[in-house]
Amino acid sequence: MENAGENGNKLKGTRIRTANYLMILAASILYLFILYGMFQISSQYNDLLRTTDKLVSCEEIATNIADGSNILTEQVRLYVVTAETEYMEAYFQEANVDKKRESALEDLSKLPEADEIHTYLQTALGQSNELMKSEIYAMRLVSETKHYDIGTLPEEVQEITLSKEDQALDEDGKIQKAQELVFGYEYRESKEEILDNISNSLKVVLKETKSEQEESKADLEKQLGIQRVEISVLFVMNVIIFFFITILIVKPLQVYIRCIKDHKALEITGAYEFKYLALTYNDIYEVNAANESMLRERAERDALTGILNRGAFDQIRLQLKASPAAVCLLLIDVDVFKNINDTYGHEMGDRALKKVAELLVKSFRSTDFQARIGGDEFAVIMTEINRSSKEIITQKAKQMNEILQEGKNGLPKFSLSIGVAFSKQGFDDGLYKRADQALYHVKEAGRCGCAFYEDL
Repeated sequence: MENAGENGNKLKGTRIRTANYLMILAASILYLFILYGMFQISSQYNDLLRTTDKLVSCEEIATNIADGSNILTEQVRLYVVTAETEYMEAYFQEANVDKKRESALEDLSKLPEADEIHTYLQTALGQSNELMKSEIYAMRLVSETKHYDIGTLPEEVQEITLSKEDQALDEDGKIQKAQELVFGYEYRESKEEILDNISNSLKVVLKETKSEQEESKADLEKQLGIQRVEISVLFVMNVIIFFFITILIVKPLQVYIRCIKDHKALEITGAYEFKYLALTYNDIYEVNAANESMLRERAERDALTGILNRGAFDQIRLQLKASPAAVCLLLIDVDVFKNINDTYGHEMGDRALKKVAELLVKSFRSTDFQARIGGDEFAVIMTEINRSSKEIITQKAKQMNEILQEGKNGLPKFSLSIGVAFSKQGFDDGLYKRADQALYHVKEAGRCGCAFYEDL
């Protein structure tokens, strides 16, 4: 018989490792494309945000320049009309301290690509500064009519020298002249020019923003289109991987599970690795089958009862220790066996033990192992168990005790105490102890019964 290594050299099929490397390579390349696309989308999005931020900043700067100019106009007009110095102070507070217009231009100089916008707003500021001369002159005229102490007025007002014609005007004339300076046609024309320059700067911003946004939008739509294609490719790859896993891995596993449940050799199917695994398993399966048959043939029998003795029981425990299958152990004691010997004699005791062995053989399967492991102690090792095993064992224990308590064929009435424990994989080191604890529980509860360690 050829072994798995020799047969493995003749096997043909897709190797999972090779296919896995190819899938990893394809996924990595696609991931890099997706990552690059995400970077491009992020870049376009940031450009869009930058353009929008620039628009907002420029609008805010233009608004601050307009607000600063309007504050000056409002305060000088209020002073000209009321001659109250608080409006003069508010005027120079804005002009010399708050400086909204100058601060706005400083903020503008920090923005990239703002040269044309800066030109318009710088012109607007220059016009506003030029207009301040007329505004301060008007404030000096009004101050003269109210006979304010010139030394207490702001420095800019003190430095103003009225023309001879204006000095010769009476108070009403000076007030009328001051009002003409800040309310007249020329003043309004100058204000409109300031606002026109501010408006022109905003038009430039809007034009540039629209152009940049359209460009960013086109690039963003292009990148999103590429992303959609890449995601579609990723979906197709997932379908291929699913198909690959189903055909080469899942389906062979299902076949192997069915073969194992049916206690058959594995079919040679699936990927190369699974085919090799099946060959190896089949070799081991044949060896184990031969060993199990040999073990059963060589198992020593108990001289009195004819079932397995303690030595055979221990060999089976060792053989099943490395088994991957679930195992169930029943430890069985004859209740008050000493009383049978003392009352009826040892011959009757031997008949009772033979009856117990007979019931164990009849009650359990041929694939199970029944053994006498002590004077009045028996054990049953069950393999190939399933979820219904507990109910079956409970029923068998009940039937055996009912038979023994009938006391037929000259036997006295007696009973069995049975402790049961399960192992999910092989005859583990603690299985015997767990079954013994279950047996002790039955005895403590009055004997004649069955208990499962898992239910304690």
